[in-house]
Amino acid sequence: MALIHPGAYKGWGRDCAEESASGPCLPSTTNHALADLGEPARRTQPRAATLLGTLVCASGSFARVLLAVACGLVLPFAIFPQDNGSAEKQSFGNGVAISVTVHDDSGAPIPSPATVRLLRGTLPAAQTETSRGMATLIVNKVGEFTVIVTAPGFREAQKDISVVAGNAQVDVYLRRSADGEKTVAAGGPILAPKAKEALDKGLAALSVDKTSEAEKQIALAMKLAPGNPDVLYAQGVFFIKVRKWAEAQGALEKATQIDPTHARAFAALGMAFCDQGKYDAAIVPLEKSLKMDAAATSSRIWEAQWALAKAYYENGRYAEALKLSQSALAAANGKEPRIALLVAQALTAVGEFEEAARVLREFVRMNGDRKEAATARRWLDNLTKDGKIQAAKN
Repeated sequence: MALIHPGAYKGWGRDCAEESASGPCLPSTTNHALADLGEPARRTQPRAATLLGTLVCASGSFARVLLAVACGLVLPFAIFPQDNGSAEKQSFGNGVAISVTVHDDSGAPIPSPATVRLLRGTLPAAQTETSRGMATLIVNKVGEFTVIVTAPGFREAQKDISVVAGNAQVDVYLRRSADGEKTVAAGGPILAPKAKEALDKGLAALSVDKTSEAEKQIALAMKLAPGNPDVLYAQGVFFIKVRKWAEAQGALEKATQIDPTHARAFAALGMAFCDQGKYDAAIVPLEKSLKMDAAATSSRIWEAQWALAKAYYENGRYAEALKLSQSALAAANGKEPRIALLVAQALTAVGEFEEAARVLREFVRMNGDRKEAATARRWLDNLTKDGKIQAAKN
């Protein structure tokens, strides 16, 4: 006998394809879709309805959050965070300048070149190299970003920043790697100036949803550097944005084959699988991404956690889905309250109905103006009608 009455939670949201038409992920979230709830009686184990939108990463898809994210990530899924901030600083033409100073372990500006990447969620926003430890990146709108710095002989460093108004100054401190520890390889895949310029322009166009310009510039970068993993990652992110899943999968798989340490490419690949409902295939790349980023301090890691929790849930791994979705909810720190819906799903699937009800009531209390609140209320009503929980006291 199923713990959830068959069909009791059907029709809680629109199909993912409807809401993700605008295109992760990688947390930087966009309009995350709510997929229709499944029918629990069809499975041998209890199953709550599917509430989660699918990224960073990476619109409403997992992949549209990521990249970052990756982004991204739906993921929950937004690998493609829409750059919809209302505040905008018109300095440096149409952009806001983020100045980054990279220090070595002595505290002085690093003398050798370091690569500085800027992510909005899991979506690449800009990339450049330092000169005498200094670099300036230009973005079109303010918001939350992750600065990632890599340099030969040093551990990768990440720092989350919030640009509210005006230009921003960031200091990043690198630590030398221990003997035998894997780091950025000297002489790794470095882009020639023209290819780098095309890639930077393509990423900038992606960050403001100028898909035609992004396609043009990324295609040029691919022509000049077809085997560069960062270019392949950007191409994959672009294909996710325009919903060309097979092409995205091909580009991202190639990026991870060339650079098996490219955590954001693995995250984007997993989110792309989630967007297509290929949850079995999504698990391995998302697990790899999170393993690589296990020691990362970036607050955007919750996007990949959300996507992987969704994949676990869809594969009947409810206890793992519960644990990971709870971690994602805590790590998001209020940035994406919809993660609570997956937590409630997983709680229901493992038979913790009263705790699921508590999570749903809290979601409604804190997010009563969101459209998902109506979905949560219906779920509560159905749980009450089925006798799974006690009616709330007025």
